[in-house]
Amino acid sequence: MAIAHSTTVAAEGHGHMSPARRTQVNRVGLWLFFFSESIVFGLLLSSRFFLLGAESEHLDQLVGLGVTTVLLASSVTAYLGETAMESGNKKVAEWCILATIALGLFFAGGVAYEWSIAEFTRHEAFGTVYFTMTGIHAAHVVSGVGMLFLNWTMLKRGHFSQKSHWGVSATVMYWHFVDVVWVFFYPALYLL
Repeated sequence: MAIAHSTTVAAEGHGHMSPARRTQVNRVGLWLFFFSESIVFGLLLSSRFFLLGAESEHLDQLVGLGVTTVLLASSVTAYLGETAMESGNKKVAEWCILATIALGLFFAGGVAYEWSIAEFTRHEAFGTVYFTMTGIHAAHVVSGVGMLFLNWTMLKRGHFSQKSHWGVSATVMYWHFVDVVWVFFYPALYLL
């Protein structure tokens, strides 16, 4: 009986973390997630380099540059939203998050358009790599848009404050990660 009681007390003691400690643990978890995702994206990128020169590939350079510009602009609006949240300016944070959502959706639409005009199929080696790389990346963008929308909704309901906004910070870090991945994918797909 005494052992069970001491186990319960010990478990309760470890179950309550200070907000600073919880944020620290969350950061470590997020960086581990980024590491594992980097492996997946790195393997996709290596498959592209394996196929260099294997067949003729044609992508619309203008569409590629356009979606890249949109995605990089979304990184700026995401950063401005997080910075506004850190300074306690919730209205600016809300507008910046909405702008990031719109730009993310525009990027996903651009990828869908590129798919519809592609001059190759998924049955060709390059087509398989292209559709896999852009599809997995676009899925990450769409999931980021979903997280941003959740952040925006929570922000509108007063969930975040100047001192407590880990959800916004983590989502913006994820958004930047997805943007950095595209910085590697874009030249590998469109410029090589």
